[in-house]
Amino acid sequence: MFINGQFQQAQGGETFVSINPANGQPVARIPFGDDRDARLAVDAAADAFPVWSRLSAAVRARHLHRVADILERRRGEMALVITSEEGKPLHEAQGELQLSIDSLRWYGEEARRAYGSWIPDPVPGRRLLTQRDPVGVCGAIIPWNVPCGMIFRKAAPALAAGCTMVLKPAEATSYVALKIAEVFAEADLPAGVINFVTGKASAIGNVFLTDERVRKISFTGSTETGRVLLRGAADHIKRTSMELGGNAPVILFEDCDLDASLRAVAALKFLNAGQACIGANRIYVQSSIHDEVGRRLADHARQMKVGEGSLPGVAMGPLVDMKAVEKVEELVGDAVRKGASVRAGGSRMQGEAYEKGSFYAPTVLTEVPRTARMHDEEIFGPVAALYAFETEEQAVELANDVPYGLSAYIFTENMDRAIRVGERLETGMVGINEIRLGAAEAPFGGVKMSGIGREGGREGLDEYLETKLLAIRVKG
Repeated sequence: MFINGQFQQAQGGETFVSINPANGQPVARIPFGDDRDARLAVDAAADAFPVWSRLSAAVRARHLHRVADILERRRGEMALVITSEEGKPLHEAQGELQLSIDSLRWYGEEARRAYGSWIPDPVPGRRLLTQRDPVGVCGAIIPWNVPCGMIFRKAAPALAAGCTMVLKPAEATSYVALKIAEVFAEADLPAGVINFVTGKASAIGNVFLTDERVRKISFTGSTETGRVLLRGAADHIKRTSMELGGNAPVILFEDCDLDASLRAVAALKFLNAGQACIGANRIYVQSSIHDEVGRRLADHARQMKVGEGSLPGVAMGPLVDMKAVEKVEELVGDAVRKGASVRAGGSRMQGEAYEKGSFYAPTVLTEVPRTARMHDEEIFGPVAALYAFETEEQAVELANDVPYGLSAYIFTENMDRAIRVGERLETGMVGINEIRLGAAEAPFGGVKMSGIGREGGREGLDEYLETKLLAIRVKG
């Protein structure tokens, strides 16, 4: 792990092995830290905060640009690390790295514009001013499915704002995090500004919750874990950002550009083997085009090249582990027992190339009943589940009939309809004939049980800033 500018082993001496999900081979041996390591990291971040926060935004920006330069130079190496540990194809790993670089550069510059204000004062002889101050030490917990991008979605705005950070990566992709720590070390950031603690999630998270020096917690992961963190954060009134579960609806109206829409839906559904919080979970198709959409999506699924992500031409890699495969099997089995039809896939990949990895075939189901578990649960696997609808009103009701609200997608050539439906969907983000929602410049986040706060855009910087009022008596 990386604490106070130094790589070190866990205080307890324990380790674990990170595994390549495509072939079951070891990737690296990782320190398995606990509360002792987390407290050392918080010590380092707290000690670094006074100096780092007093640097000018321009100086902090130069540090972040230096990190971006190094990441750019090492992106080929880093893409291979992401693919070997997480499983996604190389082209997806490269896209994740580009978002990381963009986040560093954009927030480095945006922090220069953390403006205060001069407020017109109704009281003679007084002036009211505001300034933006960094929150303080931040604890960040990230998932395995975007192991590099998530580091910078949190660290770039936090560090740009003047905060320091202790980051806990997912166990499954801890090697990616430690390679990113190398980049920060090479960039020669002051010791303690950013720290990486690998190991026992509950012990490390408990330090974030109970140590009063940690003033903010940023978490991306399941709604269940988010609830636990929110309860714990309440004891010390800590600020929180939560990007939680998604169950994204996709609505295809009969007037959509079918060729373009199908390409987009297929790309969205099978991105990272379906392991994306903004991925297509419920695909609602107007009944007049339902059969054609099912047939053509199934044709696409059968033609996809599945395999180890570093191999040429691979469109989809493995799931993160066998537990994930078993969950997908359960959800598909439940849907089929309740009446769904399998149009493509529906089982693990077969053959020697797949027997040591956690591969599940790209799958298309039609006639999925709303009573199926996958309608209400996030699939997090390569299963396109199609549901028929008749009217615009019905589509909106179906889309909103879940407790989650991260993202949604509409495909139609009728812009009046697109605006009407987009305004009524209960989600934090809506794609209209577009599936690319992530950008350093744009806010990313959900409503309802999908989270609190935003990452990306100006809103992402605000998450790490406090507003302070200065009331000044002026003589004369």
